[in-house]
Amino acid sequence: MARERRRREGGGARHPGRPTKRRPVKRTVSAARRREAGGARRPAGVAAKRSPAPRVATPPAERGAKSPAASARKPLRIYPEQFALPETDEGTVLFNVPFPADLQDLKSMAPIIIKQPYHIDYIHSYGQDSPFFAGLANRKLLGTVCTACGYRYATPKRHCMECGAECDWFELPQEGRVHTFTVCHFGSEEFLKETPFVLALIEFEGVNTLFLTRLVGLDPADASLDWVGMKVRARFRRLSKFKPTDVYFVPTEGVPAR
Repeated sequence: MARERRRREGGGARHPGRPTKRRPVKRTVSAARRREAGGARRPAGVAAKRSPAPRVATPPAERGAKSPAASARKPLRIYPEQFALPETDEGTVLFNVPFPADLQDLKSMAPIIIKQPYHIDYIHSYGQDSPFFAGLANRKLLGTVCTACGYRYATPKRHCMECGAECDWFELPQEGRVHTFTVCHFGSEEFLKETPFVLALIEFEGVNTLFLTRLVGLDPADASLDWVGMKVRARFRRLSKFKPTDVYFVPTEGVPAR
């Protein structure tokens, strides 16, 4: 407001007594006025301004349509995985799903066969063989002897298979000889991952029957009849599993005792 008042009173001079310098005013003519004036020429050095292209109304039916050139430049991208749930290998695998055309035949439909895992925990009692597994946990190999006829069993029996009398427990020697052996290239599910392995029947001095066990420390690929009669020694697992495999035998030659 003060500047405007000074401009009116003193002719726009900021300092009284001094001539006021007026800035040149640049006057421009719009393109529309030039067109109305018959296309007047532009002053030299002045660039022409492009006027926006006139808009053409598009019928409603053609607004959503695209030209062939535009469609070729920007093809429609479709992602099938966004329109379907992901498939997994979990669940039940069906091997056979028969279904008759006539519903009356459903009574004679073949059974559906499926594959699924099965697991169960159960309580198992060793019963009369419990002392044998207790001996393995304490690094002792136990057998039984008949109280009537004196028949000795390397594999424990509660009653004698010769006379039927009751048997007592006794400790077997931990050294014996290989009576016979076999190389197992196939086994049950528990031992399948350990194949091939050697099973042997061990004979003990003064014992009437043989003891079936694993023979460790020999290469199954080098199996030889020279193994028959070889001296072997019992070894026990440090952490007992209460299984027959808690004891196994190794050759006495070249294997330190423990």
